[in-house]
Order: sequence, then structure tokens, then C-alpha cells
Amino acid sequence: MEDLLKDETAGDPITGLKWTKKTSHTISRALQRQGYEVGADTVRRLLKKGRYVLRANRKRMNKRKNSNRDRQMRYLVRKRKQHEKAGFPSISVDAKQRELIGNFKNPGRTYRRRALDVLESDYPSDADGVAIPYGIYDTAHNEGFVVVGVSHQTPEFAVACIRRWWLRIGKRRFPGKQHLLIQADCGGANGNRLWTWKYALQQFADECRLTITVTHLPTSASKWNLIEHKLFCHIEENWAGVPLINYETVLKFIRTTRTETGLKCRAYLDQKQYQTGNHISKEQKACINLKPHRVLPKWNYTIFPHA
Repeated sequence: MEDLLKDETAGDPITGLKWTKKTSHTISRALQRQGYEVGADTVRRLLKKGRYVLRANRKRMNKRKNSNRDRQMRYLVRKRKQHEKAGFPSISVDAKQRELIGNFKNPGRTYRRRALDVLESDYPSDADGVAIPYGIYDTAHNEGFVVVGVSHQTPEFAVACIRRWWLRIGKRRFPGKQHLLIQADCGGANGNRLWTWKYALQQFADECRLTITVTHLPTSASKWNLIEHKLFCHIEENWAGVPLINYETVLKFIRTTRTETGLKCRAYLDQKQYQTGNHISKEQKACINLKPHRVLPKWNYTIFPHA
């Protein structure tokens, strides 16, 4: 049986393997052809005894390797601990995948007497709109803040969400603190190469008199972003199996997301229409008061407010 469970290519003429789905029934039939009198139940018991379990693929390998990846991850943790020890706000930000608003199938299952009837297809043209959740996770207080956009994921939208968090939560929670740490991915609306993102942060820094330090996660390391496994995964679990028929439903599920470790989350709707394809001029780029860090400056920089 162990020979049948070897991971080989189906139809390999050298090994003679002929099974693509190694279920208990296919294994039992293969053993019966070899002369063994064994059924599917016995195969399942033997598999359990041999510590075989159903396993999914694990995303561990990466073709895009960077020699500075480990160094940057250590730097991220060090900067976060420094800000938290000093009492400065430290947030992890990211945008969740856009969701279609309407009676569409949502992955997951819920206990019901009968299944919910949803649309057969999930064409964007059948949707009543789109929901773009942009999250801000307070690393020190285990609290989430999500702004749901209705148009596009742009750098202006990302900074507007952070600005809303600061004016509603951060300014009151951290009185007198003028240093903010933002940890974000390398791509998306908050990518490290987007000057529109940096220009919007400069406007935010000038308005609120904040010194903003940004540290980006290395390329292809977004799944280690704190907000992914501290906030977004719990939101997806909360609304699993329920159609997101309107924006109120989306906001309700985000606001009611709770964990045993004390996670709480706020949610707001941003109905502003953000335009894509915006660029900044050379003059605007020159006015960004940005200072790269000595350690990996392409991923780490600080933006100071103008005097």
C-alpha cells in the first residue's frame, strides 16, 4: 500500500502508476488486483495507523528569492518593538480582495435546515457594486479598523483610510505622540515604488503634523503581514457561507468579528469615487520630505512634515 501512495506522475511508463486520485476505494481496488482481499474501510484504518491524513498543498516555495528578505523581516520586528516600547502608534495595513455585492455564492458553510439559493453565476455585471475593504490593524491594542471602499483601490484611498483611523482612533489613543509606524506590503495601493502613495502620505503628515515611518514587507512575503492572520482571516471566517447582498451586510460582519484573544473591529463605508491612473508632477515629487533609512532604503523610509 505504501508503494501505491508514492507521489509519482500518473501514467509514468517507468513506475507503472495508474492512479491520479488516491482515495481509499481506488487503493483497495488496486490491492485487490494484486491478490489482497481488502476493502475501503480496512484501507482507511491502515492509513490512519500509518499516520496518513488528507493534506492540502502548502505555499512554501518561491521562485523570487531575495537575499535581503530575512534581514528586512528582522528589521520590521525591531522597528515595531521600538515604537511600541516608546508608546508610539504602530499599525499594519493592507487591502483585502474586492468582493462583489449581490446574492452571490460566498465560500464556506453554515448550519441551516436548507441551503440558501444564490445566483448561478458571479459575473461582475450582475453585481450591485463592489466592496474594497482596506484594513488598519493596531498591533499594540489588537484592534482592527476597516474602511470599505466602493470604487477603486488607489494610493489616495489607502491614505484616506489611514487618515480616518488617525482622526477617529489614533489621535485620541496616542495623545501627544507625533510618530507613526506603518508596515505594509510592497505591492498594491501602498507599494514601495509608488510616488503617489508617498505624496499622499506627505499631505497627511503635513495636515496632522506627524512623522511617518514606513517599513515594507519584502517581495512575496505579504502573507506574513500581521493584518493577514490577525484580522482578515477572522473576518472571512465570520462571513463564510453567507451572501454579501449589500454594504450593510459587509459592515455588520466586519463589526461583529471577535476572537478569544479580544480582537475587536470597527467598520466604515467610504462612498467617494477614487480615480485611477493619477500621477504626480516633478514639483510635487520634489516637495516630498522623505529620508531613506540606512538599512535597505528601498523598503524603509521616513516622511517628515514640512516646517
